[in-house]
Amino acid sequence: MRKQSADRSQDSVLNQTSSLECINVLGVRISAVNLKSATGFIQKAIEDGRKEYVCVRDAHGVVRCQDDPELRSIHNRAFLVTPDGMPLVWALKRAGHAESDRVYGPDLMLSVFDAGRSKGLRHFLYGATAETLEQLQARLLAKFPQAQIVGSYAPPFRKLSTREETEIADQLNRSGADIIWVGLSSPKQELWMAHMRDRLEASMLIGVGAAFDFHAGLKRQAPRIIQRSGFEWAFRLLCEPRRLWRRYAVVVPTFISLTAFQRLGLRKFPIEDAVFGSSAPKAAAVKV
Repeated sequence: MRKQSADRSQDSVLNQTSSLECINVLGVRISAVNLKSATGFIQKAIEDGRKEYVCVRDAHGVVRCQDDPELRSIHNRAFLVTPDGMPLVWALKRAGHAESDRVYGPDLMLSVFDAGRSKGLRHFLYGATAETLEQLQARLLAKFPQAQIVGSYAPPFRKLSTREETEIADQLNRSGADIIWVGLSSPKQELWMAHMRDRLEASMLIGVGAAFDFHAGLKRQAPRIIQRSGFEWAFRLLCEPRRLWRRYAVVVPTFISLTAFQRLGLRKFPIEDAVFGSSAPKAAAVKV
């Protein structure tokens, strides 16, 4: 009976068909999803044979998009831009999307792995180092023994040559993967997904950044209560002050001030119609 209940619960995720909605946060389209619905949308897109990519986004990424039109366009052409930070979740809820919730990269990875077992989805791990990938694969298979991980690749920490890109695309395509998990730093992973999307046969590319290190057991995640508080940035700053202090000294006040301007109508942050594909929904103005 437990197995039947679990199967029914899983099917409810895989059969998620409600329409995609989103809001405009500083000119970036943020999807109105939670962990369950995001997993369902991804599964349905794979079943339908679509070729898409997913960005997992926090306030830092939204701020970075302000001075980078290419990066902003990449986000606005994505299948999903999930709310990875609580400020984005709060913006969604205030805009009337009460069911929206945080879709944290590491959680999304586990949720999709779990939901995909009954469908035999094939996963490829791209990013990090060979040692990290080895530990990550071992831990994922220990948690999901039935999961099909069809390959992994640790790219060099430099710009790839045209020949290397071709060889990597061939390797990824030969693997038969349905999902390629991309564990690079941001915005490197978003740029890579957008650049490689048309050359890859996998249905879904999903950029999850530090999820590789977290699930490999190499980095410590913030406790759940801190993750839900909106102060996860402070936890990360305490863990890596030298690397992150400059980032958060800019991101936090910039995000607060710009969203205040948007709320008050003092500044417009349009989403250019030209970036939308045939399936991308238009975003309503954010109400925060």
